Amino acid sequence: MVRPAISQRMCREWFQRFKNGDFDVEDQHDGGNEKDFENAELEALLVQDLCQTQQELAGLLGVTQQAISKRLKVMGMIQKQGYWVPYELNPRDVERCLFTCEQLLARQKRKGFLHCIVTGDEK
Repeated sequence: MVRPAISQRMCREWFQRFKNGDFDVEDQHDGGNEKDFENAELEALLVQDLCQTQQELAGLLGVTQQAISKRLKVMGMIQKQGYWVPYELNPRDVERCLFTCEQLLARQKRKGFLHCIVTGDEK
């Protein structure tokens, strides 16, 4: 597993732990600051209102915004134009996008925008 670069704060924490003789490189949990919640709870809130911000969702579930962000990422949800949507398109959405692209391409081939350009050689 490739891990992202650690933050400066994490580097300082590890250095302090190594200095104190603790050579365990696993991240340490702060001991229950965060309430556990299920994906079903988050999904239920998203079904009620897809426009909620991460801060609003965190307040409703009693967890941090970072916990909501991580869970949404795991669930494959991203925010587009203010709505939470799945990152991966379902087959119906892919078909609809393909159909729209084909229609736009056909319209362009029938009547391109170049016919509208004025060349300036009219008298």
